[in-house]
Amino acid sequence: VQQISGMLMELFQRVRSEKPGQVDPRAPEFTLSLLAAMYDRSGTGYIKIRSAAAALIALSGDTLLAKYRAFFQFYAVSDGKVALITRSALRSLLTDLNQIPGIVGESCTPSCVEIATHSCFHGVLKSAIAEEKFISWLRSEPAVLLWLPTCYRLSATEMVCHQARCK
Repeated sequence: VQQISGMLMELFQRVRSEKPGQVDPRAPEFTLSLLAAMYDRSGTGYIKIRSAAAALIALSGDTLLAKYRAFFQFYAVSDGKVALITRSALRSLLTDLNQIPGIVGESCTPSCVEIATHSCFHGVLKSAIAEEKFISWLRSEPAVLLWLPTCYRLSATEMVCHQARCK
């Protein structure tokens, strides 16, 4: 938790310098509190960096494609030549991401994660998949992660400005 706290302080300090007045000074504290509520419910003082990174990526304002690539980068393993994501890594990612809606009582059951993992690896004979297959599956908007593109679309529409007026 202390390591993540330091990272958040640095992250929000950079954002504060780039966008003065747009970041609450308590943002690192609030974010750490949210991460602890999602990933350290028993109060051990331990949060996996990868889990925290997944949440920060999911909650970032980046594009869906950029988020999907970042998820792959954090959860994939290298076989020497290329990075691949295994079933186990995909389960970990989906479990980590499901803590986000879970914080507001909207999490799915562990069987949802298994069903999603099975659907991602449907027709795959190998033990791991490449980034293209992973991203293609995410773009199909699997039910277990439907909240992610929905939240992205909602946040994207906040920036839309129409130049029309009613009479």
